[in-house]
Parts: sequence; C-alpha cells; structure tokens
Amino acid sequence: MTLQDSPFLRACRRLPVSRTPVWYMRQAGRSLPEYRRVRADVPMLEACARPDMITEITLQPVRRHGVDAAIYFSDIVVPLKAIGVDLDIKPGVGPVVAEPIRTAADLKRLRELEPDDVSFVTEAVGGLVGELGDVPLIGFAGAPFTLASYLIEGGPSKNHERTKALMYGEPELWNELLGRLSAITLAFLKVQIEAGASAVQLFDSWVGALSAEDYRTSVLPHSASVFEGLSGYDVPRIHFGVGTGELLGLLSEAGADVVGVDWRVPLDKAAQRVQAATALQGNLDPAVLFAPWEVVAERAKDVLSRGRVADGHIFNLGHGVLPNTDPDVLTRLTEFVHAETED
Repeated sequence: MTLQDSPFLRACRRLPVSRTPVWYMRQAGRSLPEYRRVRADVPMLEACARPDMITEITLQPVRRHGVDAAIYFSDIVVPLKAIGVDLDIKPGVGPVVAEPIRTAADLKRLRELEPDDVSFVTEAVGGLVGELGDVPLIGFAGAPFTLASYLIEGGPSKNHERTKALMYGEPELWNELLGRLSAITLAFLKVQIEAGASAVQLFDSWVGALSAEDYRTSVLPHSASVFEGLSGYDVPRIHFGVGTGELLGLLSEAGADVVGVDWRVPLDKAAQRVQAATALQGNLDPAVLFAPWEVVAERAKDVLSRGRVADGHIFNLGHGVLPNTDPDVLTRLTEFVHAETED
C-alpha cells in the first residue's frame, strides 16, 4: 500500500476504503505510560521544540494502537512562543500569557512567523515521515479564534468575556488581531506540509462559545483565509471545534475537506448540516471509554452506522483522549472498528 492509498487519506478525499480509518485526538499524550516516561521532568513547551521527543511521542500511539494516522505532537501556542510571545503551559491550568494582548499597541508583539522560527518542526516532520512509511502524518495548528482567546484572556476562560468584549466593542482591532493570527497559523501549517505532512487539522477548541451569527461575522473570514491559503497543496484539510453543533455548516463553509464532529451531534445529523462533498470525522464520547467494553462496542457500532451516511468517515473520538483512559481500551477499540468495517 502506498501512502496516498492509505484508508485515512482516501476517506478524507471521500474515496472508497477497505476499512474505516481510525485515529484519536490526543492519542499521543498522558494516557500512555511510555509518554509519561518520556515527558518526566520535561516541560511541555520544551518537549514541543525537541525533534527527538516530538518524533518519539508522535510514534508511540501508532506503535501501540495500530491507528491509521499519526498526529504531529505539538501545542496550539507553539507558533506564538516561536515569535516571542511570553507564555508558558502550566500543569493543570494550560497556556498562560504573561502580558495579554488587548490594545492596538499590543499587536506589535505579534510579528510574522518565519520557517526558521520553527526549524525544529521541519526536522521533526522530516524524520517522522521517514519512520511512518505508509502511515499518514497529520499536521496540527490552533485556529485564529482560539489563539485570540488565549492571548486576550491571558489563559483558559470559561466565559471568554474579555474576548467577546473586544470582538463586539472594537471590531477593527479584532479583525486586525485575527488577521495576524491567521497568517501565523497558515505559515505554521505550511512548514509542516512542506516538510511532508499528508493532511492538516485546524483546532478551534473554544469557538463553541460563539453564536452562529457572531462566528459568521467575526471568525469565519479568518479561518477561511487559512484554508484558502492551503488550497494549493494536495493535502486534506480538517476542521474541528468543541460544542459546535450549531456551527457545523459554518465550519464546513470555511473551506475544510473534513469536518470533525464532537460527541453532542450524531453523525447522520451532522451530515445534513455540513456542505455537500464534505467528509466527517468522529465522534465517540471520550467518557464512554470508561464504561464496560460491551457499552464501548455498542456505542462504537452506532457511530459507525451513522457515519455511513457521510460522504466519507474517519472514526475518532468527539474530543481528545482523557488522561486517565486505559490505553488497552483504545487498542481494542481500534481493532474493533477495523474488524467491523473490513471489506
């Protein structure tokens, strides 16, 4: 099998597949004991800048679970750190920005991202492509809205009040900020593609906090500019957000080839909401993996059944693997999906 004939890339392109492909968001992470060993005493942002560590962590779930794609190990704030934003990832909290960006003067701290700023990405992706062979590597980046929220709030936020206040009250400043962030995100994804990534996923973790009207007016143009900037590359583009049931059509409209669906919307309903000729990814509730195996299998069958309605289906969770998940359950689930859908 060649790389381009892999079930994952074929499903992304809505082509017939020999089996439903499987990968998991956050498959490379804290659920794996080998990950915890490698990351012991190494801060997250340091791990994300070391090609040897990126390579090892990215490969771990492919070796263990036999998934159909690898996801590049990184964090959405890596490109911001690379251009000099003073931030850190605090355990149990998440990204924390020392000086939030809330004024026109603050924007001057957001310069363009150059390939040399993330030379470790080029090195890591090149090494991974050689190691993975016919298993595709998915590039990774945070979407402009979610990056903006971290920068404006100074860290994770439940209500995104400062973010929304800026979006509603200073639309010109908002659009300039998101314009800069979309350019940074596009540059970061281009580096990964040009180094050998076979597909990319844009994560908009917080965008479910918005109404459809606000998304269309204030976010869609900027996410769309990222996808449009990638249109010259022959790589599938995946778009995923959390709590985005009311936004699925708009996420699709932004220009993705594949829309990731969280666990709140059944895939057959999601297929009715996205644009025509769009593949779907998802969407087993990550918490189901803590239930008895019979329940996991039943729920997975339901996802597969509903996914048949879509033009193409990639099996995944409806969000990331939870840290306390038993990795053996993920391995068993991968085998189950393959067995259930094998020609």
